[in-house]
Amino acid sequence: MSGVNEIRSTFLDYFRKNGHEVVSSSPLVPRNDPTLMFTNAGMVQFKNVFTGLEKRPYSTAATAQKCVRAGGKHNDLDNVGYTARHHTFFEMLGNFSFGDYFKERAIELAWNLITKEFGLDAKRLLVTVYHTDDEAFGLWKKIAGLSDDRIIRIPTSDNFWAMGDTGPCGPCSEIFYDHGDHIWGGPPGSPEEDGDRFIEIWNLVFMQYEQVTKEERIDLPRPSIDTGMGLERVAAVLQGQHDNYDIDLFRALISASEEATGVKAEGEHRGSHRVIADHLRSSAFLIADGVLPSNEGRGYVLRRIMRRAMRHAQLLGARDPLLWKLLPALIQQMGRAYPELVRAESLISETLKLEENRFRKTLERGLSLLSDATNTLHKGDMLDGETAFKLYDTYGFPLDLTQDALRAREIGVDISGFTDAMERQKAEARSHWTGSGDKATETIWFELKEKHGATEFLGYDMEMAEGVVQAIVRDGKAVDSASAGEQVQVVVNQTPFYGESGGQMGDTGVISTDNGKLDVSDTQKKGEGLFVHVATVAEGTLKVGDAVALTVDHARRSRLRSNHSATHLLHEALREVLGTHVAQKGSLVAPERLRFDVSHPKPMSAEELQKVEDMANAIILQNAPVTTRLMSVDDAIAEGAMALFGEKYGDEVRVVAMGKAIEGPKAGKPYSVELCGGTHVNATGDIGLVRILGESAVGAGVRRVEAVTGEAARTYLAEQDERVKTLAGALKVQPAELVSRVEALIDERRKLEKELADARRRLAMGGGQGGSAGDFKEIGGIKFMGKALNGIDAKDLKGLADEGKASLGSGVVTLIGVSEDGKASAVVAVTPDLVDRFSAVDLVRIASVALGGKGGGGRPDMAQAGGPDGAKASEALDAVAAALDA
Repeated sequence: MSGVNEIRSTFLDYFRKNGHEVVSSSPLVPRNDPTLMFTNAGMVQFKNVFTGLEKRPYSTAATAQKCVRAGGKHNDLDNVGYTARHHTFFEMLGNFSFGDYFKERAIELAWNLITKEFGLDAKRLLVTVYHTDDEAFGLWKKIAGLSDDRIIRIPTSDNFWAMGDTGPCGPCSEIFYDHGDHIWGGPPGSPEEDGDRFIEIWNLVFMQYEQVTKEERIDLPRPSIDTGMGLERVAAVLQGQHDNYDIDLFRALISASEEATGVKAEGEHRGSHRVIADHLRSSAFLIADGVLPSNEGRGYVLRRIMRRAMRHAQLLGARDPLLWKLLPALIQQMGRAYPELVRAESLISETLKLEENRFRKTLERGLSLLSDATNTLHKGDMLDGETAFKLYDTYGFPLDLTQDALRAREIGVDISGFTDAMERQKAEARSHWTGSGDKATETIWFELKEKHGATEFLGYDMEMAEGVVQAIVRDGKAVDSASAGEQVQVVVNQTPFYGESGGQMGDTGVISTDNGKLDVSDTQKKGEGLFVHVATVAEGTLKVGDAVALTVDHARRSRLRSNHSATHLLHEALREVLGTHVAQKGSLVAPERLRFDVSHPKPMSAEELQKVEDMANAIILQNAPVTTRLMSVDDAIAEGAMALFGEKYGDEVRVVAMGKAIEGPKAGKPYSVELCGGTHVNATGDIGLVRILGESAVGAGVRRVEAVTGEAARTYLAEQDERVKTLAGALKVQPAELVSRVEALIDERRKLEKELADARRRLAMGGGQGGSAGDFKEIGGIKFMGKALNGIDAKDLKGLADEGKASLGSGVVTLIGVSEDGKASAVVAVTPDLVDRFSAVDLVRIASVALGGKGGGGRPDMAQAGGPDGAKASEALDAVAAALDA
């Protein structure tokens, strides 16, 4: 029972049998402690339980917690590879009591586990207690049977734990293992305590006080227990090793590194293999928990870890990216205990490969410049800060990498000079930040970004988090606090709120503190990386430095995710139906609906829109996982990923893929692949349903498609169904018969309209075909039929004029049609025998003038004109008659 996986499971099973709830490891990005960069201890996820802010359904627990110490206060990065027990990533085994048992039970459980379950020799164990903790001293004697000289009183803070300046605190006991007198070192508290003979393997914290102020400490009403055992350390002891890197887990990773490089982990190469093995674990677990390499915050720490490992891969002679090739070995060792590694394997692999490809170019340039800058330096010399800063600023060469590269030659770096050069650059940037109007108001965000750095966005996989207020802006100026009723913009060090970009609207929700609450109405991105919460103080006050809880409106975010993912599916479907010329020209992803504009030269038919909708819904029904990878822009586009309009992309991009193509050349491959920084559903089925509402023109060659998804689509269809039922009821048919019934009604109406038009024509012409003998008069021996007709369409006048000519046999017909708005249309028809004497064109122009118009045209036997004044119809008829008599 000495393998790492077996030790972990034995520990958890032991505490499960002893009534503890086995709780899964929390993510490496703390959700309930904004002061921490990474989860660095087992108690982090239980912090609010210990302080009473949170209740759990259990009072005792046990965990195997993944931890990282590589940035901020807890930073072991520089020591990794050069010592036996420093790691950037490690596992902390722990058991916890939240007011249940206390010292006696904790000591009993610990002693029985390590001496009976793990079988460690009690003679090689000793413990420490805080120097005033007589109770713990007596319990170790009673339970473990240890002699007084093996229970060491320590008067320093090493054996007194505190959560902070105030809050829970208490003494602790550390269990040490004696590796033997062949290793130099003394027990804790001795002058030789820094040696490696006596190694701490477990720390038991007895949380029994509350620090109220710096001077006042009171007893906790329900004392608690928090313990932490380093898995790698206890594994070394159980496997008979003094060095953590000699345990089975690291042997497997180092063996994979040896095989991939062809270089043995011996001599000068020993440290490089260790760095690679350790940093591979950190990188993989951080990426699996949502951290991606960047130049800010957690992403920057990840990048430093990755690049340090990649530098050592280069020292081993690796010509191609190495770390991603070692990932299967890590998953084989740890994937069963931490399934998130398996789920994120493709993302981790792509990220490692991308970062190493980019870093190799940086490394080549940087090492060349570093070599030139240090070729005259010797052991004990110092590289000037200006050169170190130039490496960082111009070539992207991190300071710690410069230090690491010079370590073997025992050459240092002038850190103060580096800092001075960086400050000068910042001052110069500030001096150039000028502008007017909207640009001038953005100065505040530039200054805040420079002061605090970019906001850590946690919202890809969480909707609740804690943070610390870094700035409050009111009316364009930074203020220290805000009170109820005030509208402000709030910057927090980390947030789950998505800032509006790429067409997706910003999140809304609530920010709460111990003293107040803010309603967030919008979230915007400012200053190249700041997430700004637009909020109103609903209750109490808010101050800079306050710890806050941030809660995104879950229902609204869910609708936004669905609508955003649906735009990707519709975009691809439009390209398949209309052609690859289709490209997105703009979008809006709102909680109620979505719209996006695409390049297309003509209106889309109903059949095309239906086909697009059917394709998108077919992918939704697949309920296929939506995956995200990190890639370079060039690689992503080379693989067919589409970039979204209006989105700004850095060197690395998130590539979102969803669904499997059903047919065509992409059959079996990802259906939609796009570059996108927005939030999306976990699986296509989460969209539920997409319904296209219609399409319209936006501008030349651009069409706008609007749609709804999920509950909004269901509601829309339900309302449509209700309308159909209502209409069917009014027509007294079943809904299935509605179309044929409406078609029949339309045919019937057309017939009736035709019959009505015929009746009006007959009535207008005197009730019979062509009128009667009394419908005309003779002028100078010419038969003249002149009529003013109301309610007759202008298009029917020519037909009536032909009928009039037929009834006259020989003569001139003039008809004036007057519309409901008072305008007039005039038609003049001349029989063939008279066209040599009278032109219909000339006569109709005479009528038009009388009607207040001008012009007119046609043929000599038939012409048409109009005029604005239908009240002058009689005058127009008289004018034509007068022309015949001239």
